[in-house]
Amino acid sequence: MNDAVLTRIAEALERLRPAPAAAPDWDAAEAFVWHAAPDRLDPVAEVNRVDLPLLLGIDRARDTLLDNTLQFARGLPANNALLWGARGMGKSSLVKAVHAEVLARGLAVKLVEVQREDLPSIGRLLTLLRAAHVRVVLFCDDLSFSHDDTHYKSLKAVLDGGVEGRPDNVIFYATSNRRHLMPRDMIENERSTSISPSEAVEEKVSLSDRFGLWLGFHPCSQDEYLAMIEAYCAAYGLVMDAETLRAEAIEWQATRGARSGRVAWQYFTDLAGRRGVTL
Repeated sequence: MNDAVLTRIAEALERLRPAPAAAPDWDAAEAFVWHAAPDRLDPVAEVNRVDLPLLLGIDRARDTLLDNTLQFARGLPANNALLWGARGMGKSSLVKAVHAEVLARGLAVKLVEVQREDLPSIGRLLTLLRAAHVRVVLFCDDLSFSHDDTHYKSLKAVLDGGVEGRPDNVIFYATSNRRHLMPRDMIENERSTSISPSEAVEEKVSLSDRFGLWLGFHPCSQDEYLAMIEAYCAAYGLVMDAETLRAEAIEWQATRGARSGRVAWQYFTDLAGRRGVTL
């Protein structure tokens, strides 16, 4: 193969390689969303979030994550965090609310959301963030992996792995319904079918071990569910007879077959609409 052919191949490969993402205007927004192909960070004009005082029933997780984020914002050591557990109990809402609270205290931290499907491009994102003169909370919502999914290997570089490791100005928060980021039956299958069962399982669950903080979220009690709704009513100035509110709220959760912060907000949204209250 002559030099001309090799040159043409090299030029073709160069054209196929994604162009490096341009550094964003970090002053344009408080939060950004990462997109791959082409690589870019899009600013978010208004973050969809709930005020921190309205997140009830998760006091320990709230205080722990807030303290960890404040340490990070002040340039002190802080851990990556995995928020896992019951659906609808405010895992992703807590990350966004804590970010808002840190900003309210005068500390400059950006929130960058990355989709699970874009994890293979996370190395390029880290390169971009490493050069940034801002501190960044990198956030992945609803993180989980199936038996044939290898995206978790890309994520290890964010947490601890790689020669360069995680940039000092970046911390990683993820939410998941699963403590080990994969179904229990998948872990059992690895044990039963592998030549070395323990090694196969270790390869899969080692990702969750790389989170310094594991914050568990559990189903709420009926009293906590009702307290959430009462707090929403107080925050938005919606006045209603206590007994009627309680009866409606219990009926709502019974029809849903679940009780959680999300169900409480959905009931309150319906109630506010019926009462003409703007949220």
